[in-house]
Amino acid sequence: MRTTNFTDLRNNLKKYLDAVTNDSDTVIINRDGGTGAVLISLDEYNAIKETEYIMTSPAMMEAIREGERDIKEGRFVSQQPGESISDFLNRIANV
Repeated sequence: MRTTNFTDLRNNLKKYLDAVTNDSDTVIINRDGGTGAVLISLDEYNAIKETEYIMTSPAMMEAIREGERDIKEGRFVSQQPGESISDFLNRIANV
């Protein structure tokens, strides 16, 4: 995570945009008066919004909880070491 001020951000915008898009870095931008902002990549922003959507959806959260219960109670099938995806899918189609 990097921290900068508005003047430095303006003077080095490409550097900061490259950092957030290429390195998944986060930039905290401090402004006079104590207000600030955060610069993140579009991919990071989309991931945050998707997580927010999932966490506010009762149906999706219930599906996650059900999956956690299934795992805890051993109701799952794993791909075996060296098993191809097609063999795995054929095997679980018959379960």
